[in-house]
Amino acid sequence: MALSFCGNDRGSNAYSVDKGVLDNGCFVDALNLVPHVFLLFITFPILFIGWGSQSSKVQIHHNTWLHFPGHNLRWILIFTLLFVHVCEIAEGIVSNTQMESNHLHLFMPALMGFIAATTSVVYYHNIETANFPKLLLALFIYWILAFITKMIKLWKFAEVSLGVQHLRFCITALLVVLYGLLMAVEINVIRVRKYVFFANPQRVKPPEDLQDLGVRFLQPFVNLLSKATYWWMNPLIIGAHKRPIELKKIGKLPIAMRALTNYMRLKDSYEEQRKTEDPDKSPSIWKSMYRAFGGSILLSSTFRYMADLLGFAGPLCISGIVGHLDNSTEIDRTNKVNTLFKSNMIFGVYFMSSTELLQNTSVLAVLLFLALVLQRTFLQASYYVTIETGINLRGALLAMIYNKILRLSTSNMSMGEMTLGQINNLVAIETNQLMWFLFLCPNLWAMPVQIIMGVILLYYLLGNSALIGAGIILLLAPVQYLIATKLADTQKSTLDYSTDRLKKTTEILKGIKLLKLYAWDNIFCDRVEETREKELTSLKTFALYTSMSIFMNAAIPIAAVLATFVTHAYVEEVRLSPAKAFASLALFHILVTPLFLLSTVVRFAVKALVRYVTKSNKLSNPTLLHNIAQRVPTNGKVYWSNPSNVYTVAPKYCLLESHLKMLTALDNILNHLNGLYSVAYAAQKSWLLNATVEENITFGSPFNKQRYKAVIDACSLQPDIDLLPFGDQTEIGERGINLSGGQRQRICVARALYQNTNIVFLDDPFSALDIHLSDHLMQEGILKFLQDDKRTVVLVTHKLQYLIHADWIIAMKDGSVLREGTLKDIQTHDVKLYEHWKTLMNRQDQELEKETEMESQTTLERKTLRRAFYSREAKNQIDDEDEEEEVEEDDDDNMSTTTSRRSKIPWKMCCRYLSSGGFLMVFLMVSSKLAKHSVMVAIDYWLAAWTSSNPHCCFLFQMLSLHRSYVPVFIILCGAAIALCLITSLTVEFLGVAAATNLHHNLLNKIIHAPIRFFDVTPLGQILNRFSADTNIIDQHIPPTLESLTRSTLLCLSAIGVIAFVTPAFLIALVPLAVAFYFIQKYFRVASKDLQDLDDSTQLPLLCHFSETAEGLTTIRAFRHEARFKQRMLELTDTNNTAYLFLSAANRWLEVRTDYLGAVIVLTAAVTAIWTSSQSGLVGLGLTYALTVTNYLNWVVRNLADLEVQMAAVKKVNSFLSTESENYEGSMDVSQVPEDWPQHGEIKIQDLCVRYDTMLKPVLKHVNAHINPGQKVGICGRTGSGKSSLSLAFFNMVDVFEGKIVIDGIDICKLPPQTLRSRLSIILQDPVLFSGSIRLNLDPECTCTDDRLWEALEIAQLKNVVKALPGGLDAVVTEGGENFSVGQRQLFCLARAFVRKSSILIMDEATASIDMATENILQKVVMTAFADRTVVTIAHLVSSILEAEQVLVFASGTLVESDSAPNLLAQEDSLFSILVRTHK
Repeated sequence: MALSFCGNDRGSNAYSVDKGVLDNGCFVDALNLVPHVFLLFITFPILFIGWGSQSSKVQIHHNTWLHFPGHNLRWILIFTLLFVHVCEIAEGIVSNTQMESNHLHLFMPALMGFIAATTSVVYYHNIETANFPKLLLALFIYWILAFITKMIKLWKFAEVSLGVQHLRFCITALLVVLYGLLMAVEINVIRVRKYVFFANPQRVKPPEDLQDLGVRFLQPFVNLLSKATYWWMNPLIIGAHKRPIELKKIGKLPIAMRALTNYMRLKDSYEEQRKTEDPDKSPSIWKSMYRAFGGSILLSSTFRYMADLLGFAGPLCISGIVGHLDNSTEIDRTNKVNTLFKSNMIFGVYFMSSTELLQNTSVLAVLLFLALVLQRTFLQASYYVTIETGINLRGALLAMIYNKILRLSTSNMSMGEMTLGQINNLVAIETNQLMWFLFLCPNLWAMPVQIIMGVILLYYLLGNSALIGAGIILLLAPVQYLIATKLADTQKSTLDYSTDRLKKTTEILKGIKLLKLYAWDNIFCDRVEETREKELTSLKTFALYTSMSIFMNAAIPIAAVLATFVTHAYVEEVRLSPAKAFASLALFHILVTPLFLLSTVVRFAVKALVRYVTKSNKLSNPTLLHNIAQRVPTNGKVYWSNPSNVYTVAPKYCLLESHLKMLTALDNILNHLNGLYSVAYAAQKSWLLNATVEENITFGSPFNKQRYKAVIDACSLQPDIDLLPFGDQTEIGERGINLSGGQRQRICVARALYQNTNIVFLDDPFSALDIHLSDHLMQEGILKFLQDDKRTVVLVTHKLQYLIHADWIIAMKDGSVLREGTLKDIQTHDVKLYEHWKTLMNRQDQELEKETEMESQTTLERKTLRRAFYSREAKNQIDDEDEEEEVEEDDDDNMSTTTSRRSKIPWKMCCRYLSSGGFLMVFLMVSSKLAKHSVMVAIDYWLAAWTSSNPHCCFLFQMLSLHRSYVPVFIILCGAAIALCLITSLTVEFLGVAAATNLHHNLLNKIIHAPIRFFDVTPLGQILNRFSADTNIIDQHIPPTLESLTRSTLLCLSAIGVIAFVTPAFLIALVPLAVAFYFIQKYFRVASKDLQDLDDSTQLPLLCHFSETAEGLTTIRAFRHEARFKQRMLELTDTNNTAYLFLSAANRWLEVRTDYLGAVIVLTAAVTAIWTSSQSGLVGLGLTYALTVTNYLNWVVRNLADLEVQMAAVKKVNSFLSTESENYEGSMDVSQVPEDWPQHGEIKIQDLCVRYDTMLKPVLKHVNAHINPGQKVGICGRTGSGKSSLSLAFFNMVDVFEGKIVIDGIDICKLPPQTLRSRLSIILQDPVLFSGSIRLNLDPECTCTDDRLWEALEIAQLKNVVKALPGGLDAVVTEGGENFSVGQRQLFCLARAFVRKSSILIMDEATASIDMATENILQKVVMTAFADRTVVTIAHLVSSILEAEQVLVFASGTLVESDSAPNLLAQEDSLFSILVRTHK
């Protein structure tokens, strides 16, 4: 057919202008080309050549500034214009097919209009970002010219009586309206900016956010296209592939999204409600939330409605395409054209109706593509808006909760009305639940509309039989709701068991040394395994319900389709066409998702509402000021006459609290005094920030080096700081958990001393300090430093020896003042009280003497600190070495190596996880999954064959019987698919349970049987993390991710396979699509992992800040630092919200791209199917599968990214599984060891050399000693001399690489460790008790009678204590034995040693942490009850072994002296004599 602009039809004179130029339709179309050509001619040189540096003078860091008014409206109008141009092109091309020759004027102007509209938006974007408005004149002229030319065309159409029944008339009218609106937008820009026709153009500044280089979240500032596609995220996501995303890279939030802004919005709406409504009635938080954030929710709901409605375009287009291919023939088409040709010829061309256009399959394919693109864009926009609103609400609520916490009364906390756990729950769970409720809000009202629309369309397609299928879905919805409820309940019980298991595991790890020494590790391991069994039973129930939920979701559409089509085959007297069948199939798939989610959404919404209302009521507790009014007497006065005096309170805490309450109550007075009345405070219970040592001491005050040094010296902190890896810049952890009590206490006191305040409150600052430090702090800190500053000191203390320094004393008893005055006054007027004090002072002097003799508590604390950090450094070194082994990198390691490592999927860990589940379960899962998806494809293929079979039979009866013959096979296939759905869902979940069971079992056994050295170099928190967070991920998170990943992947692969089978030409287009998909997932996975890590790492400091604030309320108020802490909370909230928003935007980035790829797949599948003229049933099959790709493509990537993150837990657990276990074998058989060994308790140490590890130096060198049966031996030496190492050598807990220890004729290194350790007894320095019963702690093996246990308790002088407890021997022991004093705990350890009846007892510094009375009991019992046994005492007090029959003195790992104590004392130059003299 020859090309001609105006056509070359027979008998027509297309170029004739006899009736007037404008009466020639071709000329009018040519006239419409002029504006488009003008725009292209003007703009292309400007776009390609540029216009110099005419940009804004204000420095901004990105070209996202939207300068011109009406920006969003312009983009919406241009997108609409482009869509109308596409329709115009389609109408022109289809109309052209009805002509004898090609009429280019039917579609050429529309094509040029499309190019011009695209150019206009590119041109506008460049002008806008460059802020050069004068160049908008070209667009203004273009809109005017286009409007005029289209008006002429519309006028000529109206003249010849063309109307809305003609599609071209409607399109032209729409274009006139759009060009007119764009012209109005341009006029508005001129009016506002005054860039032309006005003398003084308006100067504008960029928004404050864009002037701040820290703001990187650009979603609010980019153009509409970038907003819809998240194009602005490209640099971040692509850059993450080369370098990890850090907090600095994501920057700050825009002002409108910050917690403070949203808090003010919520607060303002709350206050406005209070004013407008009944003042006596408490305002509703829900109404306030609606007023503050309701607009965003409505916008999100609008987007969601539009997306859901566009979702139905897919099934309708499939119906149209398949129906047209099924019904139309060439003869029908020719007849139709001939009939309509003459009636629709105007201006010498064909005019069609919109119905005719929609009967064209290619047009329907393009419309399907556009509908999918729009639907996915609106859906992602809806998701983003709800997530942003939810995050804004969460920020506002967190700020509101924090304000409330700052105003809570301390009595609320201390009396348990509001606990720390409740606050953490409120912050970590409840606010997130409300945020998720907001995310789900649009679903609540969008889903019912979606369901109703789906049912209506099904009824339209299939009639009454559709109602059967819809009825099945509706009837099974309550079952899904029930399963969802059961799932939630089971998860709660699983959590309870998990908490119990973790508690027992923690106890084991804390007491692992004792368990190994007593050979009880297997017994306590079994306790954990018992709890784990209960947890696994609950997990299996959880897995079952999860399987049922997945099964229902997969089986319901199959059952609905089966019921519908079988009913249709037997009830309806018409053939089931492919068009109706596959459109219905697509509709059923659309319907199942909202019905499945609706039950979950409703349940979650109700739960969130109820729980949040409950928590809101809890936060409505009386605040601080309200409680003060009740508790502080109205005539209570607090004043100090002389700032230099020291005001000492002894011995109670109540008055101090009272003072602080008064101070808070007198806020107005304090403000009036303007800083003259400032207060510093050190609480009895030390409270530290999760910050550096320096930040804890300065506490927001300016740093003064000289003052800081003086405070450090006064509190004797310098030796402790020197031990820390980074000195005073070391982060000391949440609540200072990596420091001892005394170290924490001194930092708190240093904080109070450092502040430049008038008054200092010190609440029992000596409680956690030894006598040396107490004296130093009193002399240097209080009497010197604070006196020099002329500051008033209020000291609450039990250390009565310091009363002599007090200017004024107040003695309190039972909350009231017993006596007040100077010490001399009390001595004169209350002799009884003074004598009582003198008695107490004498006791304290005895304690002082004891502490002077022993290695001081502070020295022990510093030893512990040094050991802890040494262990951590050693572990880090080991981890670094492991990392180097894992990643084999050359010396010239380049960026590509790092990149490939970060983007690599951890297949090795996946295999490790699957192998833990067992080969059989893996085989069942893979085979059932493949079988299920094969059967699903077979069902749909059979449906295609069924609906396409013999459509033109002579008789209706024959046709119906032929169709019904397909039903039995269809029923069998559907039944098989439903059964396989159940099998696959069960196999995946129970594979997860099997893997979780094996991994935890292996991990627990590896850890329990690891050598003691492992626990010295591995931080406890790290080991616990494997049993808590990592085990939880393996238990509950990996199975559903794995199921979703396999299902989504197989669905996509089966869909692509079906499309390729229907139209092999599709495979050509698949190659570029596959390449695009590969790069999208590759970039996303790396960025998603980084952002997820940032989200996790920024959430913890926020939660810590809330718990820190709740714990330190009194301190914060005393220092009047509420504003600083509030600001810190806002910063932490914003940081966490930024990470979460970027993660959400990254998810949207992925989903938009995968959705668009899916839409391209649908378009390609449709076009190739139409052009290859495939069988209509197979075309329907291919298009239905292509629609599923759109739904599941992004889930493949999302699940892959999630699985990659979750596999890190398996990797961490696996790294511990490679830990070397202790050798539990031994070269001597257990049967060779006599039952009563050791009978005598003789110990021979022969040339003994010991080390902790093969890589470390020996700690004991060539030790030789002989201990006779029943002998009492003392071992002493300075710190690090090897005393404790020898005690471990007795139990074969260290590496004896030379020499041997022979006990009663047997070399202990040849014995199995369990046998050896079960025959010896030991009492350790730190008493260890386990939660359970007293019986469990004395005899966990349950081998002793009650009489034996009571005898042991009587010897330990605990019989009366235990008898007084409910349950006696079965009385409860709380975690760590906290319901007993330290002394009682040590006596229980003594009873435990006696119960064993071993002939050898080792006492490893057993009296180091107990008082004198308990020590006397212990020494007495050892001398009597263990008189006939060998007792080896490792002494912390040299005085405790002065009566020993033999003393072994060690120095630097060598035995330097061995003799009786009197003999060694007789030698004045002996090391033992020196030790005795220096400790006295």
